[in-house]
Amino acid sequence: MEIREVFARNLRALRQAKGLSQEELAHRAGIDRTYISALERNVYNASIDVVDRLAQVLGVEAAQLLKRPSAGTEDSKSERDL
Repeated sequence: MEIREVFARNLRALRQAKGLSQEELAHRAGIDRTYISALERNVYNASIDVVDRLAQVLGVEAAQLLKRPSAGTEDSKSERDL
């Protein structure tokens, strides 16, 4: 799984776990809602500054947004299965 996909999945999961809409997260982070949507759909790359701002709003370390799922929890086949 590419890092952008990891970020997109983690961003959506953490946002939903906090009970925030894309609009509310965007407002709190000072980012446009359509940009949040594009990040969650893996359309755009996020700068390190944006990752940090989103992490602060979500109450997590920036590294948590980039943390890959542990083995066996991915939806798709891992590289070792190819």
